Amino acid sequence: MPNVTVEDLINRYDLKPHPEGGYYQETYRAEGTIAEEALPKNFKGDRNWSTAIYFLLPEGAKSKLHRLAADEVFHFYLGGPLTIAQIFPDGKVEKTVLGPDVKAGHKPQHVVPAGCWFGATPNPGSRFSFIGTTVAPGFDFADFELGSRLELLKQFPKAKEIIELLGH
Repeated sequence: MPNVTVEDLINRYDLKPHPEGGYYQETYRAEGTIAEEALPKNFKGDRNWSTAIYFLLPEGAKSKLHRLAADEVFHFYLGGPLTIAQIFPDGKVEKTVLGPDVKAGHKPQHVVPAGCWFGATPNPGSRFSFIGTTVAPGFDFADFELGSRLELLKQFPKAKEIIELLGH
């Protein structure tokens, strides 16, 4: 790992800029679909059974607060740890460190439930965090909502620190 750079990962996996920040590449999209009428009402249209991506956050980058219509499972792959900050619909705030050091309390996998606002940033000293995520039903940008800093501050004043750090 010491010789792997952000540029190596971007080039090797053909990563593209993501609207929330960082870089990504879709690696899997199930061929099967779920009809809209079989999905919860927060989905508009049919969805693939599931999707997966690579996601890279370089040092100093942020995954801005956003939410999805489906659960998202995070998997740690390479680099340094990152902190995932979540704001639940009831205003509860939770931080989880995704990373390689289980003795230090890092988790190699974490689930963010549907409808939960969340964002992430590499921990201090992390040159990058290279992770993957899996979404089911499959991801569609129609299910992606980037959070407005002003609106989130009105709705969740107790989460001010996270919103100011990761808000858009």
